[in-house]
Amino acid sequence: MSDYQHRARKRFGQNFLHDAGVIHRILRAIHARPGERLVEIGPGQGALTEGLLDSGAHLDVVELDLDLIPILQGQFAERDNFTLHQGDALKFDFSRLSEAPSSLRIVGNLPYNISTPLIFHLLDHAHLIRDMHFMLQKEVVERLAAQPGGGDWGRLSIMVQYHCRVEHLFNVGPGAFNPAPKVDSAIVRLVPHAELPHPARDHRQLEAVVRQAFNQRRKTLRNTLKGLLDADAIAAADVDGGLRPEQLDLAAFVRLSDQLPPLHNGTPSENHV
Repeated sequence: MSDYQHRARKRFGQNFLHDAGVIHRILRAIHARPGERLVEIGPGQGALTEGLLDSGAHLDVVELDLDLIPILQGQFAERDNFTLHQGDALKFDFSRLSEAPSSLRIVGNLPYNISTPLIFHLLDHAHLIRDMHFMLQKEVVERLAAQPGGGDWGRLSIMVQYHCRVEHLFNVGPGAFNPAPKVDSAIVRLVPHAELPHPARDHRQLEAVVRQAFNQRRKTLRNTLKGLLDADAIAAADVDGGLRPEQLDLAAFVRLSDQLPPLHNGTPSENHV
């Protein structure tokens, strides 16, 4: 261990995990094994890193903060199963690590300011990923795992559940971190579907419909989707245009998106939710 103490940086949203009981519980949930390919995003001061390496899996870590690189190198560079990548996980090409389907297992204690865009960046590589275990703000996990009908059900829930099975594993209090955040955290497991349960003709169109529907979530679908789908198209999708968007399940949104004319040279819509 280096005796240099790195101070958490606000601009990176850093809160370092230090609670041994929570660390053990996370490692048990991940249950890494020899021969697996793990990727840790934002290892910080290495709270989870040592346990992941001890599993015998190969561990690639992606860290943005240059000040943490010598700390991590000092702790783990001599481990044969450790590879460090300095860079921004939001721009990292995860296919560099493996091109085998369902071969990568992703782990991370994610800062709030990058959690949603990073999850969507990873979903672009979903075919390479076996599962993802993340520490996130509890409210984000509740949105990820939400069901139709409640206030948490929205764009994030729908688009992540389109690609993955979501499991809210357990909550973590502020005292497990240094510095202690002002909010509770939670561990979530995301498992990309081997086969999509409700495949859309074009996921970019699904994103467009979901985005527009929830732009004004208190309005009815016939009003909020105006200009994208008319009343006949909504009815053709077997959807009641008098409902609000939070009342629709994923399958209904897929049916709505399939009413749009096919995109030929359209550009993908923004993934960030």
